[in-house]
Amino acid sequence: MNTGQNRIFDELAKLMTDAAGAAQGVRREVETAFRAQAERMISSMDLVQREEFEAVREMALKARAENEKLAARIAELEAKPAAKASKPAASAAKSRPAAKK
Repeated sequence: MNTGQNRIFDELAKLMTDAAGAAQGVRREVETAFRAQAERMISSMDLVQREEFEAVREMALKARAENEKLAARIAELEAKPAAKASKPAASAAKSRPAAKK
């Protein structure tokens, strides 16, 4: 009787192994179909790839830094003539005699 039970368990184990293999095959098929459908949807959406996005992001960060540097330089250059113009006006006001009332 022991051999009968062992044979049933062996057959059950074989059946379970075959079922697991079939399930893995079905899973691979579903993954492949899903991946293909997802790729079709993404390509129709006209999305950018991560590498392209990162490259453009780096360019934008460099441009922003350069823009800030140039804005500071412009402010510095604009401040120089204003400082020069205010110095002669201040010294000229000191040298003029005060108006009599």
